[in-house]
Amino acid sequence: MHLLMEVATNQPHFPISASAVLVIGFIAATTIGSVAWYNSKRPIGWEDKERPDIVPKVHKEETPGLGKPNT
Repeated sequence: MHLLMEVATNQPHFPISASAVLVIGFIAATTIGSVAWYNSKRPIGWEDKERPDIVPKVHKEETPGLGKPNT
């Protein structure tokens, strides 16, 4: 019984795994959002701005998912 009580009370006080998931999710959302922003139609005032070198250019297909794959 003493061992069971010791195991039950010997827990970390800060949820490191939950914090790691939160930080990684925020970084992923920011990255995906930035790529989507720079590849979308630009809002008023941003038409003449250039795309940063680190953001890949995504080419849109007329019928995505239909027809033969482009190789």
